[in-house]
Amino acid sequence: MGNMKLIGRSYLVEIKSVNHKYSEISIKLPKNLSFLEDKIRKSVLNNISRGKIDVSVSFTNISSKGINIKINQELAIQYLKEINELAEKTELKSSINVMDITRLPEVLAIQNDDEDEEQLWCEIKIALDDAINNFIEMRTAEGSRIAEDLERRLKLISENVEKISNASTGLVEEYVVKLEERIKELLKTDVVDQSRLAQEVVIFSDKCSVQEEITRLKSHLNQFLATIQKEEPVGKKLDFIVQEMNRETNTIGSKANNLTITNLVIETKTIIEDIREQIQNIE
Repeated sequence: MGNMKLIGRSYLVEIKSVNHKYSEISIKLPKNLSFLEDKIRKSVLNNISRGKIDVSVSFTNISSKGINIKINQELAIQYLKEINELAEKTELKSSINVMDITRLPEVLAIQNDDEDEEQLWCEIKIALDDAINNFIEMRTAEGSRIAEDLERRLKLISENVEKISNASTGLVEEYVVKLEERIKELLKTDVVDQSRLAQEVVIFSDKCSVQEEITRLKSHLNQFLATIQKEEPVGKKLDFIVQEMNRETNTIGSKANNLTITNLVIETKTIIEDIREQIQNIE
């Protein structure tokens, strides 16, 4: 929020924001300040690059500074002509006076002097800059809290990755034992073709090995942690890293035929989704 007060004129600018992946700005202005909308939008975008932002401007003016009162006489005459014709056709008495005419749409207009428009912008910009600075300070404080929460969630993912890695190391050994027992059962023999068994193990190992995905996922975690510590807009980069984290986690889930790993993948995907929602309001 930003305030600006002068003799007879005062301004109140409020800026609010909710999570949003991109920049979307809504500006509410009094009608007599509508000509400033583009300038206000540019000022906000130059300082706030992300979020669904609502800017509200209130303007109180009890002075006559820079004010011109204009009466559209041609329009007033046309109104009067139509009213008199209506009175004649309906045989009703016309009791309209000058004040009544000025209350009709577009007859009376209050306009700003061209010279005063620049002054209005200079005045409102003081309140706008104050509101933007306050907004940035609040968002910075919020960003610190979000960063702490993200670090906690990253730690949980890292712990899950280690558990997945440990669980995956015994998959091939388990498969060898089960495959050999199955072959003996089907062929009803204790003699197993070790070369054929080795081929099957290699095929299975290629299909179920998740070490490459784990390595990349760890790299994404480190990259994410390093990124949130930077003093610059990082929201879009974090979006990309989260997508890659989710991709690797999905691949692990599809390759590892193991209940323990499946449960860890589901838990990890839930945490990643929480992170994705958290970073929507990070610039």
